Amino acid sequence: MSAQDLRGKVALVTGGGGGLGRAICSSLFEAGASVVAGDLRLDLAEEAVRHHSGKGLALRLDVTDEDQAEAAVQSAVNHFGRLDILINNAGVDVTLPVDELSIGEWDRILAVNLRGPFLLARSVFPHMRERGQGQIVNIISTAAKRAWPNASAYHASKWGLLGLSHALHAEGRSQGIKVTAVISGGMRTPFLLDRFPDIDVETLQDPKNVAETVRFVLTQPEETVIPEIMVLPMRETSWP
Repeated sequence: MSAQDLRGKVALVTGGGGGLGRAICSSLFEAGASVVAGDLRLDLAEEAVRHHSGKGLALRLDVTDEDQAEAAVQSAVNHFGRLDILINNAGVDVTLPVDELSIGEWDRILAVNLRGPFLLARSVFPHMRERGQGQIVNIISTAAKRAWPNASAYHASKWGLLGLSHALHAEGRSQGIKVTAVISGGMRTPFLLDRFPDIDVETLQDPKNVAETVRFVLTQPEETVIPEIMVLPMRETSWP
């Protein structure tokens, strides 16, 4: 396999219809992979694979639902005959002080950002174990390395996901399963721009750059695994 070659591989990308999710799908298609885009909005998932007939599959996927998580993995296997890569990308946030954050909002953020990756990893592990190989990439955030006000649930979920990712790495390694945490700084995606319209976009990075980092992780030699990697915008001022 060449440095940027994923031909013959099949990937499932959660949140595949969003800004980073769509960029990841595009990068994987360019590398020759077949891609299953799962998203809560089926129309966005369909748009992510629209121009890749035969190599793309769109699914409506609520990552918090155990049955849907298992069905998404099985659909990928049934459609393409295998599943080599899982990208846990789906994520949500609510910007509120802790005393204004409802219990329902807390539960939803933890469910999407932490329960979802667990459910998908739990579902895909047996398929990867059986074949003795596979890769899981968990899209995390600098919110797993530092904290700021009005994001308590988001921080809790992302710190938790970083811990889960390293636990999966430790568990999967002996079975040929590679697990990587990709920690991304701010990106020019609706996730930030829709909630913070006054943000200086010049301090953010193109989601394509993070997608290319995911692709880099996935194309390492068989004997090498990257447990954690961080990708920051050059002008993000909150880092030293």
